[in-house]
Amino acid sequence: MTWTLAPSVVSIERRAAVENVWLGRSGVDEWAELMSYSPRALDYEVLESEEAVGRAMLGEIEAAARTKSGELTIVILGGRGAQALHRLIGEKARTSDLDELLSRLNVFTQDALAPMHMNNAFSFVRDFERLLGDAFFEKVKSFNSMQTDAADLEVQMIHYVESLESTGGIDIFFLGLGPEANAASHICYIKPGSGAGACDVAGVIPISQSIVEHHLNKFKAGGTSPNQADEIECRKATHILTLGPAAVLGAKRIVQSIVDADTAPAKVASFNRFINTGVAGDPETRARQLDENPGLWIRLNPNVRSLILPNVLT
Repeated sequence: MTWTLAPSVVSIERRAAVENVWLGRSGVDEWAELMSYSPRALDYEVLESEEAVGRAMLGEIEAAARTKSGELTIVILGGRGAQALHRLIGEKARTSDLDELLSRLNVFTQDALAPMHMNNAFSFVRDFERLLGDAFFEKVKSFNSMQTDAADLEVQMIHYVESLESTGGIDIFFLGLGPEANAASHICYIKPGSGAGACDVAGVIPISQSIVEHHLNKFKAGGTSPNQADEIECRKATHILTLGPAAVLGAKRIVQSIVDADTAPAKVASFNRFINTGVAGDPETRARQLDENPGLWIRLNPNVRSLILPNVLT
């Protein structure tokens, strides 16, 4: 149920930040790109239930489809943050309600653990298949995922970025907010201290134990049935494949959803720091802030909607 669009040619250069490898747009001034975005306060919305968040997210896709003709490209969120959306789309895909929209929809994933077999129960793709259902995959224009069993992960990620760029860019980037130490946060799997920059479209970075535990816990909380062999393989993953800050900054719209503070209570402190940190006006300080707390990249995108539940504030 996974296929990939034909890639376009994108000029990508490899940059190493200690053990982290970032794949960035070549020929772009990093500092100028970083400072070309004005930080914004986050005007979040508190909704009453996870289902209400899912309906609002689907409403965003439908609204985007009404404002343009032709193909629509979205990057979907793994774990619990968008499960209500995926269930809702799966239900409607079994009817004709979304047929026209799905026939125009290019879907991409945003991160993955590797190396790992594509059929591992703790793969985001397997979770998407479980929630979205067969009818969705029969009707959607394309579904594109990172190949976690590729022999060369860096080459695979370059091809993945090229496929994403070939669609004309991201119309909606669905994001969450992952908790990190010291009330920091990650988005996609851009983790603190990984050295990601404003020109980086994707990365292949070493995994941390905290990421593995967060990944496993959110899958189990979301309804994945534990499988010992799959969990053992997941725990042996050595790298994270992730879209980078340039993809976040370049998205036409970001829709953030945070619905799982009950099972991930550290998100309360992370969200508080995320919304209350003043983003610096000089490039060196700003770059340091973003590296320490990558969730802040969201606040540089000019078109963001943030949907949360009440328990994120308590």
